[in-house]
Amino acid sequence: MNPDFLRNLNRHIDISCVHSTHTLSDINDMISISKKYQFISVFAMPCYTPYLISQLKEEPLINVGGVVGFPTGCDTIASKAAQAKELVNMGCKELDMVMAYGLLKSKDYNYVSEDIKAVVSACNGHPVKVIIEASYLNDYEISKACELAIQGGASFVKSGTGWSPNPTTVHAIKIMKEAVGERALIKAAGGIRTLSAVKELAELGCERFGIGVASAVLIMNEAKGLNTFS
Repeated sequence: MNPDFLRNLNRHIDISCVHSTHTLSDINDMISISKKYQFISVFAMPCYTPYLISQLKEEPLINVGGVVGFPTGCDTIASKAAQAKELVNMGCKELDMVMAYGLLKSKDYNYVSEDIKAVVSACNGHPVKVIIEASYLNDYEISKACELAIQGGASFVKSGTGWSPNPTTVHAIKIMKEAVGERALIKAAGGIRTLSAVKELAELGCERFGIGVASAVLIMNEAKGLNTFS
């Protein structure tokens, strides 16, 4: 592993408060922690996004991201594109969209591809991470999902929303990396709670990690204890 990866670990972590139970207090805690550690991106559910942007406008190193079709991926193509446009207009610098993975499993690949293309087009060049929710897919579906994401113009393929009860697995990331190659980056998310997990997934080719606030703090503190973070 490149030593710079761990020295700059904060610049590979997206922290988030993206559960429906998160409150404004949770958002404020995330803002405070993001400022302390200078994580590369922060995400909240759309109703909190304008507030998040307003509170981080003086933090040039922190991107505010937005979520599209979250967490089910079941919104219409038009509504996803509208969500993406609204979030970009708010000031979001990255968007994480949920693939219509039920239609992927139904083999309606044209719909899935058009869904992604519509969101990418609405983002005016801002990076789009396509969430495939790998824990609900078999090996072939994971590979197919990655291929469709790349065809649609995704900058990243992301393993999960964090809403699934099943965590991201090493097996799924290996399949994703084999499918993606160097054509897009990989973001691992869902059940990543330790520095050892981050290291293992980074070795497999993950560039970005979606991690809850509490786990991100624990990981950064462990990294600091090992003198890997500056």
